[in-house]
Amino acid sequence: MNTPEPPRLDLASIALRLAAQARLWQPQVRYTPASRHYARLVAAADYEAWLLTWLPGQGTDWHDHGGSAGAFVTVRGTLTERHAWLDDSGTPTILPEERRLSAGSLRSFGSRHVHRVTNDDLEPAVSVHVYAPALVAMTTYRPDGDRLIATSSQLAGQNW
Repeated sequence: MNTPEPPRLDLASIALRLAAQARLWQPQVRYTPASRHYARLVAAADYEAWLLTWLPGQGTDWHDHGGSAGAFVTVRGTLTERHAWLDDSGTPTILPEERRLSAGSLRSFGSRHVHRVTNDDLEPAVSVHVYAPALVAMTTYRPDGDRLIATSSQLAGQNW
């Protein structure tokens, strides 16, 4: 007897719904010059949600989400995302295009997504992120030409 697959979460809808609840995330907004600020908004059994703030020039390293799928909504300012394509061997290749995600923009991605997100504008930015399952690990990468080389693995609660 085949066991039915559990229903997939609509992470995009969850992210949009949370982003529309400014009273939930606005009290968590903080800008810190040393690094991006982040605060967990929701820790549910099947997903988690985070608020991230970005001063001009702040951004992530190239990273994956340890097998979690996700979605994020820019709720203030503009973010820039670059992403990489994974070949059959799992080696990420940087794609030349970038996405500009202004307030109200939604970005969804699967469990094998590798990207880098930055605030390249002159104004601070705020975004709401949803992951399923909850983040437990991330791998960071460094560029080597148009390829990415894994540099470290981080575990939730230990390295971040």
